[in-house]
Amino acid sequence: MTDHKSRAPDATTRPMRPALSTLTDELGLLYGGDYNPEQWDRETWLEDARLMQAAGVNLVTVGVFSWALLEPRPGERSFGWLDEVLDLLHAHGIAVDLATPTASPPPWMGHLYPETLPVDRDGVRLTYGSRNQFSPSSEVYRGFARDITRDLVDRYVEHPAVRMWHVGNELGQVCHSDATALAFRTWLDERYGSLDGLNEAWGTTFWSQRYSRWDEVVPPRRAPYLINPTQELDFRRFTSDALRAVYREQCDIIRELDPRRPVTTNFMGFFPLVDYWSWAQDLDVVSDDAYPDPGDPTSLASAALTQDLMRSLGGGAPWLLMEQAVSAVNWRDHNVPKTPARMRLESLQAVAHGADGICFFQWRASRAGAERFHSAMLPHAGADTDVHRGVVGLGADLARLRPVVGGRSRATVAITFDWSSWWAAEGEAGPTRRLRVVDEVRRWHRALWERGVAVDLVRPGDALGEYDLVLAPNLYLLDEPDAANLRAFVAGGGTLVLGPFSDVATRDAHVRPGRFPVQLADLVGASGEEWLPLDDDGLDVVSDLWAGPDGVLPGIAHVDSYVERLRLDGADGTDGTEGTQAADGADGSGTTAEAAEAVVVASSSAPAGLSGAPVVVRRRSGAGRAWYVGALLPDAALDAVLAEVLRESGTLSALGTPAARLGVEAVRRGDLLFLLNHTGSPVSVPVGSTPLTDLLTSAVHSGSAVVPPVDVLVLTERPS
Repeated sequence: MTDHKSRAPDATTRPMRPALSTLTDELGLLYGGDYNPEQWDRETWLEDARLMQAAGVNLVTVGVFSWALLEPRPGERSFGWLDEVLDLLHAHGIAVDLATPTASPPPWMGHLYPETLPVDRDGVRLTYGSRNQFSPSSEVYRGFARDITRDLVDRYVEHPAVRMWHVGNELGQVCHSDATALAFRTWLDERYGSLDGLNEAWGTTFWSQRYSRWDEVVPPRRAPYLINPTQELDFRRFTSDALRAVYREQCDIIRELDPRRPVTTNFMGFFPLVDYWSWAQDLDVVSDDAYPDPGDPTSLASAALTQDLMRSLGGGAPWLLMEQAVSAVNWRDHNVPKTPARMRLESLQAVAHGADGICFFQWRASRAGAERFHSAMLPHAGADTDVHRGVVGLGADLARLRPVVGGRSRATVAITFDWSSWWAAEGEAGPTRRLRVVDEVRRWHRALWERGVAVDLVRPGDALGEYDLVLAPNLYLLDEPDAANLRAFVAGGGTLVLGPFSDVATRDAHVRPGRFPVQLADLVGASGEEWLPLDDDGLDVVSDLWAGPDGVLPGIAHVDSYVERLRLDGADGTDGTEGTQAADGADGSGTTAEAAEAVVVASSSAPAGLSGAPVVVRRRSGAGRAWYVGALLPDAALDAVLAEVLRESGTLSALGTPAARLGVEAVRRGDLLFLLNHTGSPVSVPVGSTPLTDLLTSAVHSGSAVVPPVDVLVLTERPS
């Protein structure tokens, strides 16, 4: 096993800037939410400040949707009400994350300058009366946004309440306008250098699509049939970069005027319109908005994955849960509320996974507007409610958890995730729509989450030397340097598990010729020739990794949607099925390699000549090992495969024991052990003979700890 260190921001690429610690060193874990005082009178402000203080709130986000009040007419400023609010909050010891109000332009902007409004794929210009009604490529919008940002920061840069800056809100706007077309052409010219370069990358000899002038190039718009897939992919990359440019313009103004306070904006988990890897270094603090569905039994596992992503985007540094619901949201078809216990559990789960701040949308429930039925820390029924008592209780819990602040997690397992690959894998006209990349990442992660295994998210080209095991549920697009990085990881003794429909295409979404996974077939010792979406009958697969209903091996599992036609190859890359020893260096590692072994095969009743064909293979390569999963396995079968991978790689749980199902979520952060019980029954967990103190209750546990239903223990060897 290698000597592992915490993932930290790379000092050579991540500039030294203010961090969340500029707040938490003084305030401890941050607690609060969005505050929209512009919706209320001054008497209500006074009540709010008093109740916030009583609830343990120490941070609120102010001004997100205040542009129409701050700039009632073009160029006019009205800051007086905001002066009063900031003074009041500071007097009550509440810090402010002050937002640029640029997420929701005033109606006058869309009315006077309709070119600021976004245009959809059908050429329809959207109107005002909602929010987010701007085109990222509109220079008029961006000019107004820069101006209000500069004036806001200039006015409040010395205000003692302001402790952090917040740019916009949930940036994710898409526009297909003519102004966007101009910006898209500039982006493409910078990417490819010439029209010839673009034509080559887009493969425009297909369907007579070759461009002869730059002004012929437009964003993807409604067309008679399918759009060029590389054009679609590049437009998604461009849109992410255009939104990042909007963020950067405002962020640069803030940093020019105030180099002391951190700057953030709120991410949205696995958001499909923005590549957060490309944004991460622009944020001093990674923040996230998360709304797990309490009606979905897998939502807390998915929430843990998103939290691991946020921690990883920041290089392992503490992050901020910027928004969540206290109870119900208002935008699902059927808005099941959380109980206060569930709200507390979700919040402490985020802390376990690296959050140093827990915030909500919003402080006081809105009486008017589209979100009047969205829950809040202070509901319509007031403070004498179970919801608000839960809010007060959580504030007290977070105060007890001050020792958590700044703690980091250490993972020996990583999962690869790449936004461009996700976008391309789910593009039009592929083999199947049933392979959903994020769903697969969630399923693979869940097997580790249930066993208390810490996980980082990485890109395939990231440094992997600190990990023993890398899982790649899907890498449809795989650059040559990234493939070489994965090979080097295995050659260095790591275990790689590659999922279906991987290493299929180049970064331009051109299919790689040859047997797949084209660049890694010799590494995994098997190769494929055909992607096979299955008919309604599906097929059965057989393995010794799971038992049948009578407990006898091998067991059978049913694959209902997708499999690949694979064959085992010899250790030298030739067709072969014998597990013979290869010549030295046959895999390019300079060490002995073996032929692959099929650990899951198609049953004898499989259709289309697949009987006995390999479905999951593994191969030893020098000190490392590579697996290939060539099907969308059902949950139980995938879990069994990954359990074997964990056993084989010697992966340990947060308890320091071999990874196995624990009945609770177990997470280690720094020297603290979090045990979270997501079930309705108490669960006893072995914790060793050293006495451990629960920071939340001061109870001491030794030998085992019983975690009550929907509850959390935070255990430490330190005395309380």
